[in-house]
Amino acid sequence: MAAPDLPRERLICILGPTGVGKTEFALKLAEQFRGEIVSADSMQVYRQMDIGTAKPTPQERGRITHHLLDVADPDQPFDASRYMDMATKAITCLHQAGKQPFVVGGTGLYVRALLGGLIDGPPADEALRKKLKAEIREKGKGHLYETLEKRDPRAAAAIHPHDGVRIIRALEVLELTGRSIVAHQQEHLFQNSPWDALRIGLRVEREELNSRIDRRADRMMEDGFLKEVEGLLSRGYDESLKPMQSLGYRHLTAVIRGNMKKEEAVALIKRDTRMYAKRQMTWFSADRDIIWLDPGDLEEALKLAAFFLRQKRIM
Repeated sequence: MAAPDLPRERLICILGPTGVGKTEFALKLAEQFRGEIVSADSMQVYRQMDIGTAKPTPQERGRITHHLLDVADPDQPFDASRYMDMATKAITCLHQAGKQPFVVGGTGLYVRALLGGLIDGPPADEALRKKLKAEIREKGKGHLYETLEKRDPRAAAAIHPHDGVRIIRALEVLELTGRSIVAHQQEHLFQNSPWDALRIGLRVEREELNSRIDRRADRMMEDGFLKEVEGLLSRGYDESLKPMQSLGYRHLTAVIRGNMKKEEAVALIKRDTRMYAKRQMTWFSADRDIIWLDPGDLEEALKLAAFFLRQKRIM
């Protein structure tokens, strides 16, 4: 006789686009449920990159313990696989200590990897990869990214336009299987989810989000974002490093190098962040398990979380 399924540990995820207000929302929830926060942000893992990544402040970290912040130097490789391993250990330790983990962030791939693991997918096709790499050399990553946007917009929403490796992999999976890599990931997630997860997504109207993003960019500049980038460069972190090519950092590096005026850089930071938020929403909108709330709906979120944690589920 087969052993009965055991109830899985509970996990609460606070998701949504950059600038929507996840940090304060999650802090208030975690305070109510004796929780701690596990970050799911691909940039906040890096040390010395604080202002431009909108990392929780020392005061905010003093309210609630955070995990998966400042775990790698900017010149150290960090990917979804490493995140999954580290976050799984952190969550397991929290459950063992009787504390409620809250996964908070906007990096959809990290959340998906954490909840369901990484798919193996079809093996690499070296001839196809060679062709796609040649296309990047001839026409640039931007051209190949535009191809991905047209053929697989859901995958493009989760991939940075400068991430040639993942652009190539997404196109490779699409070509070899006829299906989006996102579809493969969703099937894998359904079969392998290690936790019983409540997903709460935060969203506001597009104009409001854009306004929040613009105001936050201005605050970052006031808080010393330019000096942060200068400090990273002075410590020898080359501008070609992947974290240094991220939002804001590459723009302000251009200012420091004398290739762009500060006003122009700030305008581009705002524009590119708005575009990034749009891609994040495309990614999260495909997840039908997310319950969408306004950032002001804290009371509703508290009710949802309390009900979720009270249930005695056998999955």
